[in-house]
Amino acid sequence: MNEKENNNMRIVKVKKNSDGDITDIMLNDGAVYSIDDAISMAKHGTILGVNVGQARNGREYLRSNPNGQENDNLDNLPTF
Repeated sequence: MNEKENNNMRIVKVKKNSDGDITDIMLNDGAVYSIDDAISMAKHGTILGVNVGQARNGREYLRSNPNGQENDNLDNLPTF
């Protein structure tokens, strides 16, 4: 897949572990990716509405772009 094919990909569901950390994401086309793959995709601009942040410990994480709405924050998305 190239970026032009993915230019409207959005995260619609998430999978969390027992600690509540997101481990996998589902895109609007039904494709499922690990959080590490999703971070890489976000860095390349293939997933809309998200960006990559960095925690104090240096670990990268995926976060929703700020828009003043909480309902589309990754932690508030439906799970699968």
